[in-house]
Amino acid sequence: MRILSGIQPSGTIHIGNYFGMIKPMIESQDKGELFAFIASYHALTSVKDKEFLQKNIFEAAVNFLSLGMDPQKSTFWVQSDVPEVLELYWILSNHTPMGLLERAHSYKDKVAKGIHANHGLFSYPVLMAADILLFDSNIVPVGKDQIQHVEMTRDIANTFNNTYGEILTMPESLIDENVKSVPGTDGAKMSKSYGNTIDMFGSKKSIKKQVMKIVTDSKELDEPKEWENCNIYTLCKLFMNDDELLELQKRYATPGEGYGHFKLTLLDKINEHFAPYVDKREYYMTNPDEVKDILAHGASKARKIAKEKLLQIRDAVGLNY
Repeated sequence: MRILSGIQPSGTIHIGNYFGMIKPMIESQDKGELFAFIASYHALTSVKDKEFLQKNIFEAAVNFLSLGMDPQKSTFWVQSDVPEVLELYWILSNHTPMGLLERAHSYKDKVAKGIHANHGLFSYPVLMAADILLFDSNIVPVGKDQIQHVEMTRDIANTFNNTYGEILTMPESLIDENVKSVPGTDGAKMSKSYGNTIDMFGSKKSIKKQVMKIVTDSKELDEPKEWENCNIYTLCKLFMNDDELLELQKRYATPGEGYGHFKLTLLDKINEHFAPYVDKREYYMTNPDEVKDILAHGASKARKIAKEKLLQIRDAVGLNY
């Protein structure tokens, strides 16, 4: 079973990213053949700063390697190092009805939020389809907002196969129902756009500042606290086992501690959980050549597969003569 995931080079990552997408992706390395790429071409729809994009691509690679991406188990590369995807993107564009793209929720949402409408943003689903179909992907783990893009990929593949024969593999989207939305410091979904994140690899001072901003009710020290709907407790569930949570519940029920104490408990758990990853990240940040070698090796593996698939597709459509 071949699993494919795209990683946006979006800079700073937070614990919502980790539990919502990164951790399940890393775990998928033991469930199938993982193909994971840093979506550098996709990033061009929103990033127009050369140095910023280069920095984000490198840091995305460092972050995922630090968190357990294993280049021996998986194929891990930068999207733009396998340019065959762009040729397939063009071929698939000729099998993509305009109406299909015009119905894309993501495009409409981004334009409504003020993002400049251009062809790259509009045709984003076709490039995503090329990413998926170039590697005969069976499973594509996605968030609920990306399900439509996988369905569009299937529509495009079906149109192509009806014309040229059963060449493209029909992918299935995978939604992990066990992955819950991680609340931010204000209780809403954790998101950089909301300014409510707790970063994974920030300084200890900045992470403490973010944790201490978590919104709570106004109960005093000498009052028992309710843990059931408390943002601090909800975040603690990500890091604590059942016994630790029971102990925390007792602390909530016992007067004498304030929410500041519970926040410091959460902070300790966050620092403890991510400490090994922080050390590993520091290693990769100071050894950029090793990171580049890993990405080059991954691109070589991916490109070999991509060339073979594209040769088959070129032959089918008549580009080989």
